[in-house]
Amino acid sequence: MAQFVIEGGLPLAGDVAVSGSKNSALPVLVAAALASTGESVLENVPRYTDILDLCEILRDLGVGVEWRGQNRLAINAEHLTKHQARYDLAKKLRGSTYLVGLLLSRLGAADVAFPGGCQIGSRPVNYHIQGFQALGATMRLEHGSIQGEVAGRLKGTRIYVERASFGTTLNLMIAASLAEGTTILENAAMEPEIVDVANFLNAMGGRVRGAGTNMVRIDGVSTLHGAHHEIIPDRLEAGTYLLAGAITGGVVTVGNVIPEHLGTVLLKLSQTGAQIEEDMDWIRVISAPRLNAVDIETLPHPGFPTDLHPPMVSLLAVAEGVSVVQETIFENRFGYTHDLVRLGADIKVDRETAIIRGVERLTGAPVEAHDIRGGAALVLAALRAEGTTIVDGVEYIDRGYHAMEAKLASLGAHIERQA
Repeated sequence: MAQFVIEGGLPLAGDVAVSGSKNSALPVLVAAALASTGESVLENVPRYTDILDLCEILRDLGVGVEWRGQNRLAINAEHLTKHQARYDLAKKLRGSTYLVGLLLSRLGAADVAFPGGCQIGSRPVNYHIQGFQALGATMRLEHGSIQGEVAGRLKGTRIYVERASFGTTLNLMIAASLAEGTTILENAAMEPEIVDVANFLNAMGGRVRGAGTNMVRIDGVSTLHGAHHEIIPDRLEAGTYLLAGAITGGVVTVGNVIPEHLGTVLLKLSQTGAQIEEDMDWIRVISAPRLNAVDIETLPHPGFPTDLHPPMVSLLAVAEGVSVVQETIFENRFGYTHDLVRLGADIKVDRETAIIRGVERLTGAPVEAHDIRGGAALVLAALRAEGTTIVDGVEYIDRGYHAMEAKLASLGAHIERQA
């Protein structure tokens, strides 16, 4: 298992460009396989391990998947014929649930392993299953898999999306694009990635309206075709590197970013005392000698994103004063804080609330990542800590950050990957 060895205490400085959005690329790759004619060419596709695993799953299903450059991917699904996804790969990633919507829509049957993913509490698939049932599919959970069949085409209907679920909104958009009739998603998620996937579906000949609002209308079409599309920048990676600049007392400019996608994050970061500058496609953070405590509550977009709460907690661990962070999306997401305490943080967790009393210094120690964003939080804390920190479990971090060590090193960090 790989690990990061980090010598902390150095302020980061310079420019870094973020990759394409993982949370957009996963459903876009699946949506591309809805096309029964033509080839889709996708730009700005990040090479995260989850993306590579999904490519292998699609190939096994009969989809042509070809890299034509570092971040350009061609997908041809004219010969999609298999409805059973590779169990060993599908069980590893949360995004495998999107395959259910694809396969029910294209082939009328789906058999996909119950999804895995990061250890951040239960993320039930019941919302997805209820949505597919509303569209006319017969669903069941058997032998560790989500299985379903539909006679003919799925049928459009009105569906209320429980808890404004991000994954459910995307999955039902994918499935409903080839359904018969109109589907209305009420209480839909509004993240920028939802809009990105809708734009791609429309480029393929789909008819999706209202993406980015809490009501999405999908008028089903009989066929979709290949299209050209560029994945939006990863706002979560961008936020992580901005927080890295702030926690180390540095000055970091993040490029290839859409500032509007990070509105709440930038607001909270500025409230800590950091200075924020931005233009159309870049954001710069200029840290302060000592940052101030702020309170955070995670909420669906446009609220503070749950995936940036862990790295934000690392920053607050060295801010002056007491911060309260409330997690409203996932339960049991504060597991990473045990390792922050090893580094010297003063954090008390009560269910889904963390109370952080800022300390002046952290010190290096061995720690271990158990999920993507918790791993990023440990890396940020290690960059601030005095001495050497060894972060195990880097394979989790690789699922959401491409070449993190190289990007941080370009900003002046002393970080090395070891096998």
